[in-house]
Amino acid sequence: MTQSPPAASAPVAFDPSDTTWPPPPYRAPEPPVTDGHGIRHHDGITYATTPGYRPRLLDVRVPAGEGPFPVVVWIHGGGWLDGDRRYPPPTVPAALLHGAVLGAGLALVSIDYRHSLEAPFPAQLHDVKAAIRYVRAYAGVLGLDADRIAVWGESAGGHLAALAGLVGPDSADGAALEGTHGVGSGDTGVRAVVDWYGVSDLISLAEHPMPPMPPMPPGVEFPDPYEALLGAGVAARRDLARAASPVTHAATASNPPPFLLVHGRLDGLVPYSQSELLAAALESVGGEVVLRPVEGADHIFLGSPDVPGIVAESVAFLSHHLRSEA
Repeated sequence: MTQSPPAASAPVAFDPSDTTWPPPPYRAPEPPVTDGHGIRHHDGITYATTPGYRPRLLDVRVPAGEGPFPVVVWIHGGGWLDGDRRYPPPTVPAALLHGAVLGAGLALVSIDYRHSLEAPFPAQLHDVKAAIRYVRAYAGVLGLDADRIAVWGESAGGHLAALAGLVGPDSADGAALEGTHGVGSGDTGVRAVVDWYGVSDLISLAEHPMPPMPPMPPGVEFPDPYEALLGAGVAARRDLARAASPVTHAATASNPPPFLLVHGRLDGLVPYSQSELLAAALESVGGEVVLRPVEGADHIFLGSPDVPGIVAESVAFLSHHLRSEA
C-alpha cells in the first residue's frame, strides 16, 4: 500500500521591500530560545561584519521576568590571540559565571572579537565598541536597559574592558579608537568596569620578561602577544602602544566610570603592578577605583581557593553600580 506524499506547506510570502543590498554589516536578533528556568537565550547574533573576516558574534542571556534588565558585557581573554566568547578561563566554570550574573537579575552579553593575527589594534577595541552599540540599538527587542551597561573582562579582555570604559569620542585619539563597525554610530559609554588582571601599560610591560610559553607542534612558534597586538614590537610602535594602554586614557579622563581591579599577587604573565599603575592613574583624576589583590594567586587566579568569592564580589560591584542612579 503506497502512501500519498505529505501535503506541501503553504509558501512563504516574499516581500522584495524587506531585502536591501548591500546588506547591513550586522543582523537583527532572531527570536530567543527559553530554557526551563525562563532564561531567554539568543545565541550567535552577528553584531558586526567586515569583508574578509569572520563575522563577530555575541550571545545574550536574559533573566526570567519582566525587563528591561541591566547588562553586563563579558570580554574573554587569550592574549588577544585566542579565546572564545563561550568559555571563561578554566578556573572559572561557565555555569558559575553565568549563574552569578543572571542570579543577580542582570543580563549577560558575551562577545567575540577579532584576534590580533586577524587584525592588529585597535580592531579589538573597535569590536567591543561595536558590540556595545549593537546592544543599545537592539535593547528594546532584547529586553535590555540601554542606559545601564557595564563591561567585565579577564586578561586581554580585562585590558579591552578598561579601554572601553575610558575611551570615548572626546578622549585622545577618540575618533580613531571608537571605530565605525557594525552599528556605525552611537553611545558606547558604560556605567562600570571590572578588569581581571588586564594589561594597563604596554610600554612598561615590554621590560617584563615573558614566561615560558606552552609547547607547540614542531615548526610552530607561539607569537609574542604584544608584537601581534601592535603589528610590531613596542619600540617600533611606541605611539600605538601608548594609545593601547589604559593608563594613557585614565590619566586624562574627566569622569571615568567606577573600576574594580582584581589581580593575583603572584601573576607571572601580567604583573600585579599593572593594576597598581591603573589604580594610581584613576585616583589621580578623582576616579572611583577598588584594587583587590588576590594573595597567592597566579594568572587566571591559579592558586586561589576562593574563585567563587571573587566572582561574587565582581557581580556585587557591577550590580551596585548598574542599579544606582547615575
